[in-house]
Amino acid sequence: MIEPAALPAHITVSVVSHGHGAQVDALLGELAALGEARLKRVIVTLNRPEPDWAARWRAHDWPFDLLLAQPPEPLGFGANHNRAFALDGQAGGGQPLFAVLNPDLRLRGNPLAALAERLDTEPRAGLAYPLQIDAAGHPQDHERLLPTPARLLRRHLLGRVHELAAGQAPDWVNAACLLLRRAALAQIDGFDERYHMYCEDVDLCLRLQEAGWRLVRADAAVVEHAAQRDSRRRLRPLLWHVRSLLRLWGSPAWRAWRARPAPRAAAHGSAPHR
Repeated sequence: MIEPAALPAHITVSVVSHGHGAQVDALLGELAALGEARLKRVIVTLNRPEPDWAARWRAHDWPFDLLLAQPPEPLGFGANHNRAFALDGQAGGGQPLFAVLNPDLRLRGNPLAALAERLDTEPRAGLAYPLQIDAAGHPQDHERLLPTPARLLRRHLLGRVHELAAGQAPDWVNAACLLLRRAALAQIDGFDERYHMYCEDVDLCLRLQEAGWRLVRADAAVVEHAAQRDSRRRLRPLLWHVRSLLRLWGSPAWRAWRARPAPRAAAHGSAPHR
């Protein structure tokens, strides 16, 4: 049984740049313009050197504490966010909420406030996520069911599809924009770093829910995100994707989730997922 945590007050945002300096710069500007009192720290991880952007950001007067980190060698998605999570803890105890944001996000309104408020109202929620739309305002397929071979084949043949029926809870959501409760992320030891790229968000969501936490959508939170889907166009990302899927299909988290009873429907917004 999870004991409800004290209501969180402050947020740390983690962003990883792998040569995405211009996108990170735009995102930092949007975060600064929010005027969000909960946002206390932003950690930008430079997964490869970007000295000009780093100098620009250090010289700027931000309304939050900006920390720049650079690993000795490039790391995977989950490993970089895990190190940002640890750095947040070292830099003053760590904020109660930890946000994972892709550098190519554009913010619509103030999603951080809506996500934090959603977690405030759901003590057993470990992760809140927004509605993701593309540049034309169309909903993205960021809420999904377990990626079985049959479902992946269907996506390959039919293209991008929305997998959930009305009121159905997702098994996982993509990690382009997540707000996590620090206690929840710490309980499951963060992202599994054996996933270099792809499926780390599936694994994270499954393990959170197996640990008793819920995934909840904040309907008032909206972000613009255009999925890159590099694994459909380039060989190296495709190989990463296949390797991650094979690891996922052999994992304890996968086996435990497959053994669960059939999920019950859950209403978005007012009722928690799973």
